[in-house]
Amino acid sequence: MFSAQQYIKATSIQQALELNQKRTSAILGGGCWMRLGKKNYSTLIDLSGLGLDQIEENDDEISLGAMVTLRQMETSQLLNRYFGDFFVQMVRHIVGVQFRNCATVGGSIVSRFGFSDILTGLLTLDCDVVLAQKGRISLNEYAQMPYDRDVLTHIIIKKNGRCAAYESVRNTETDLPVLTCAVSILENSTRFVIGARPQRAVVYETSTDPEAMIQKIQEETEFGSNMRASKEYRRMLSGVLCHRALEKAKEGIKCR
Repeated sequence: MFSAQQYIKATSIQQALELNQKRTSAILGGGCWMRLGKKNYSTLIDLSGLGLDQIEENDDEISLGAMVTLRQMETSQLLNRYFGDFFVQMVRHIVGVQFRNCATVGGSIVSRFGFSDILTGLLTLDCDVVLAQKGRISLNEYAQMPYDRDVLTHIIIKKNGRCAAYESVRNTETDLPVLTCAVSILENSTRFVIGARPQRAVVYETSTDPEAMIQKIQEETEFGSNMRASKEYRRMLSGVLCHRALEKAKEGIKCR
């Protein structure tokens, strides 16, 4: 379990940003993964008083505050209306409802874990992140950046008609994934995202032949081995999951 010398409930994003500049400070999201460590922090910064726990929309976009929980996403009628059961499938295997009631989307994205279902899923949509210092940048760009002391406040999802599907394989129901895969289709463009390789998720996109892209993914993606699966198994599995998710995304388009 982690420990801290002081706990501060931030009253503004600017205050949270200033407090987070110290290397021994940390933003307290849901604390679900942080509690597994033994680090001693000088300051824990709580964002729960900044109104970042809302899912909102305007004409073109849906905004997820950084403190929105995975359970909120799972049960959101707004997200369900635009994306069907995509968000449900993305989070349903993540431990259990009690965990998903605590874990936040901001914590999931900032951590950029290689095994993250959330990062894999959101990368297949057209998403931006909003940062206190850097402003608004694409999620794909953010996912490749090194860790820094900026504060993530929102994830923005564009309502452009992209249809997405999510697939994963686990050795047991609530274990970390062996491999994750998300596929989305917008007009003539098909996007594939492969995560839990077990490195960070990678993105592929094609406007021609999706089947040829699946072959390319299997041949060119770097897979690794760990206690959950070998790299050879993950490579084989990537083709299976890509085909499954592609068919589901196509079916989603037909149902609209």
